[in-house]
Amino acid sequence: MSADQQFQKAAEDVKKLKAKPTDQELLEIYALFKQASEGDCNTARPGLLDLKGKAKWDAWNSKKGMSKDEAKSAYVNRVKGLVETYGVS
Repeated sequence: MSADQQFQKAAEDVKKLKAKPTDQELLEIYALFKQASEGDCNTARPGLLDLKGKAKWDAWNSKKGMSKDEAKSAYVNRVKGLVETYGVS
């Protein structure tokens, strides 16, 4: 299976987890997904009152400089760990 196919499968698997991952785990997979699909963060940081948006932006921005291929591989590995922890339905 190619890296792109593994990435797509992981993106599907994460939607089927039996339990909701922690907020930190969700931020990590969000950041890796965004880095793998779009590259470095290319938007302005959300405003003061958008706490969720800022957390997501900060997580994605923390991956700055990581190549898309590295991010895909890290995403796939992270999702595999979540599947082992939470299982899929």
